[in-house]
Amino acid sequence: MIISRPLALTLGEPAGIGPDITLAAWQRRAEFDLPPFYVLADPQYLTRRAERLGVKVPIEIVTPATASAAFGHALPVIPLGINATAEPGEPDSTSAPAAIASIDQAFADVISGAASAVVTNPVAKSVLYQSGFAEPGHTEYLAKLSFEQSGNPDWPVMMLWSPEVAVVPVTIHIPFKDVPHRLTRDLIFETGRVVARDLIHRFGIAHPRLAVAGLNPHAGEDGTLGKEDNTIVKPAIERLVADGIDARGPLAADSMFHEAARKTYDAALCMYHDQALIPIKTLAFDHAVNVTLGLPFVRTSPDHGTAFDIAGSGKANPSSLIAAIRLAARLAAADHDKQRMPATAPA
Repeated sequence: MIISRPLALTLGEPAGIGPDITLAAWQRRAEFDLPPFYVLADPQYLTRRAERLGVKVPIEIVTPATASAAFGHALPVIPLGINATAEPGEPDSTSAPAAIASIDQAFADVISGAASAVVTNPVAKSVLYQSGFAEPGHTEYLAKLSFEQSGNPDWPVMMLWSPEVAVVPVTIHIPFKDVPHRLTRDLIFETGRVVARDLIHRFGIAHPRLAVAGLNPHAGEDGTLGKEDNTIVKPAIERLVADGIDARGPLAADSMFHEAARKTYDAALCMYHDQALIPIKTLAFDHAVNVTLGLPFVRTSPDHGTAFDIAGSGKANPSSLIAAIRLAARLAAADHDKQRMPATAPA
């Protein structure tokens, strides 16, 4: 994976395991042939965390232009001018400003061309919300920044990717009781459209195959176990097919994720959060990657949270972050086609 510019890695929640796995990923850079990356963070905070963990990680203050040269002998860090003071597992008043500033600068760097892609460490949404953060999470916040910068609306889609399976929840962080009311033909169609496009342009799959799960058990049993699969999901799939996309369903979700079934598609569109995340976290808990599709730049993230309970203990597994770094480089290297399909909002 050869990239011309380094990756921008955010700090994430300072009190979480983001600093731990960042230090560990840099230490294992040769083992996994990691591409150069730099961290947007308080360098003294990372130094203190390394001392607490008992690891030797030299830190060098850099710019995006000098990060790659430093990467072989030191962890490149770009200071943000915001000191983080939170102890592991104990977020404080510095947590949200430090985390948000890191995201903002990573976005600015990738948009300016200083960075090849953005990799985000986990944040604690509850901590961000207390500071007035208005977006549901990283995905929506990056889409907001992109719109403010370009004036072009993006249709961000959350994909969880692993070598075993790739899944997309059509509805994401909403209560289950609200799913049937939020699920629309347009939402399914636009989500599938973005997934198919990015599987082509970024993942290099010439003819992506989408398997679309039904909402209800057994995909509604022809309406006897719920009407939504016939009235919402099926028409959306027909529209995807009419648009030239290889999509099939609605399929019974309980039989979509065994080994033989997974070989028949490139991504599974699921109707709600747990329908998508349970199978991938069962199959690939330590190395699944969260990928945001539909943005004009590549963004990946580990598929786990802040793990406050083990922050600073040395128990955090960096595998998902390492996978996110490797995938970001792969997608950035392949992202040569800059033609973006116009996004449309659901009616």
